[in-house]
Amino acid sequence: MHIDGFPHAATEATLRASRALLGIVARSVADALDQVTLPQFRVLVVLSGSGAMRMGALAARVGAVPSTFSRTIDRMVDGGWVVRQESPQSRREILVDLTDAGRQLVEQVTDRRRRQMASVLTSLTSEEQQKIIDALDLFSTAAGEPTPEDLLVLGL
Repeated sequence: MHIDGFPHAATEATLRASRALLGIVARSVADALDQVTLPQFRVLVVLSGSGAMRMGALAARVGAVPSTFSRTIDRMVDGGWVVRQESPQSRREILVDLTDAGRQLVEQVTDRRRRQMASVLTSLTSEEQQKIIDALDLFSTAAGEPTPEDLLVLGL
């Protein structure tokens, strides 16, 4: 059977693989969600990748309403995850950046995710691992890079 010209078996295999990967993502972030909410974790991930950002730009990047986003940042400051600081370019401009604790939380989640993936991969032979590398490289190239907005939905 074909769906839009693509073999059904390839579609189903890709869906199974995506569910397996999403399971790893969910397990890797679960402990962090005991400390921060998923929207707060998204903020930490964005700051981890971009560095300090203006409040408005950060709100736009995570798809938050600027007027209510300030309260989210207030809670994150109180929790010790981020800091507000004056911009070196303009004293009127406030930047939000990660604290060491915020950076460490993102690193812990990423490390947990890497370990879980490595655990799965080490159960395979080197030939099977190479097949996965080839298949995922091919799929990633065909799919293209996801937008930051796509990744933020899951806190990646």
